[in-house]
Amino acid sequence: MNIAIIGLGYVGLPLCLQFARSGVRVLGLDIDAKKVSALNAGRSYIKHIPASEIKKHVRSGKFSASEDFSQIKILPVSAILICVPTPLKKHRQPDLSYVLNTGKSIAPHLQRGQTVVLESTTYPGTTENELREVLERGSGLRAGKDFHLAFSPEREDPGNPKNKISEIPKVIGGYTPACLTAAKKIYSRAIRKIIPVSNCRTAEATKLLENIFRAVNIALVNELKTVYGAMDIDIWEVIAAARTKPFGYMPFYPGPGLGGHCIPIDPFYLTWRAKQFGQETRFVELAGEINTAMPKKVVAHLAKTLAAKKKKLRGARVLVLGLAYKANVDDDRESPSYVLMDLLKAFDAKAFYHDPHIPVVRPSREFSHWAGTKSVKWDRKTISSFDAVLISTAHESVNYRQLADWARLIVDTRNVMAGIKDASGKISKA
Repeated sequence: MNIAIIGLGYVGLPLCLQFARSGVRVLGLDIDAKKVSALNAGRSYIKHIPASEIKKHVRSGKFSASEDFSQIKILPVSAILICVPTPLKKHRQPDLSYVLNTGKSIAPHLQRGQTVVLESTTYPGTTENELREVLERGSGLRAGKDFHLAFSPEREDPGNPKNKISEIPKVIGGYTPACLTAAKKIYSRAIRKIIPVSNCRTAEATKLLENIFRAVNIALVNELKTVYGAMDIDIWEVIAAARTKPFGYMPFYPGPGLGGHCIPIDPFYLTWRAKQFGQETRFVELAGEINTAMPKKVVAHLAKTLAAKKKKLRGARVLVLGLAYKANVDDDRESPSYVLMDLLKAFDAKAFYHDPHIPVVRPSREFSHWAGTKSVKWDRKTISSFDAVLISTAHESVNYRQLADWARLIVDTRNVMAGIKDASGKISKA
C-alpha cells in the first residue's frame, strides 16, 4: 500500500511515521521546501520526534517527502490524508483556505478508486460540501462513485510519551458507506481500533465536542480562580482536594490563557456554523470570552504585584518563562505567552522570554513580529536582572529552585513554585 499525507507538521509527520512503522510506503507532501529537504536528509524539526526515527524510514524506502503533488498520480497512492491548518480569521471566522487550496492541488491528479480523508479540525459539513466540491470540480470525478471521501479527526497530543498513535482509537465518517469501508481499510493498517460513525458530519462534530469539552472546563476553573481568589481561597488546593473524589469529577487547571492548534480555535468553528442554522452557542462563546481574557488578568495581577514593591509596570523588565503552549514541547502555536508579551509591550514594559525548548522564535502566522527573538540565558546574572519573572509554561527542565534564589519577583500562573520553600514574599500566584 502507498499513501500520501499532506501537511508535515505536528499532526501529519507523526502520522507518516506511524504508517511507515506499519509497513506502508508513505509520501509526505508539503509546500515548505525546508521541511521537505530536512526530512529527506533524515533531520527532524520537531523536538519530540527523533531524527533517528525519520532517518530509519527514509533509508528503508518507507518514507519520502516532496513538494510535487503530481506524485499522487505517478506512484500512484491508494489514499491521500489531509493534515493542514484550519485557523481563524481576524473576526473568529473559519479560515478553510489551507484545506481548499490543498483540495485544488490534489484534484488535477486524483485517480479513480483513490480515498481522500480530511483530518483537519473543522465545522460539520466541510468534507461533504466545500472539500467535495473542490475535488469534483478540479478532477471531473464524483465522490462516492469515482473516488472515496471521508473525515477522520486527528487526536495528536504533542510531546505526550504515554500516547501512541497506534493505540488511540480512530473515529471515521464516510461520505457513503463504501467510502467508510475504504477509509477503515486504510487506517486499520496503522491503528488498532477504528470507531466508525454514520457520516462525515458526525465525525467532524465529534472532534469539536472533544475540544469544546476541554475549553469549557478550563474556562470554569479560570473563572473560579478569580472568584475564589477574591475570597482568599487557593484554587489549586481546591482542585487537589476535589480530584480525590473517585467518580463524577475530572480535574482541569487554570492558566494564563489557551494555546495550541485546537482549543483556542475549534469552538469558534462550531459557533460560526451554528449561526447558519439559526442556533446560538452561548455556553461556548462565554467560555471563549473567559479564556481569551486571562492574559489581560495575568498582566493586571503582575502590575498590582509590582506596585506593591513600589515598581511600575511601565519600563519594567519582565521575563516570560516558557514560550511553548504546553510543558516539555517546542510547540508554540497560539501560545498565550505571545499575548502576554504583546500586552507587556503595550504597557511599555520590556518583554523577554526564556524557553529551553525554543532557543529562537520561528516565523508564524499569528506572531511574526516576534520572529528572530532569542531566549535569554539561564544564569544568576541574567535572571536577577529582571524586575519580575512571569511563569507561563511549566517546563520540567527548568530549575525552579534556582529561579527562586535568583529572581526578584515571581508571578506564577502554573502553581509550579508551590513546592519551593524559603521563597515567601517573592512568589505571587496569578
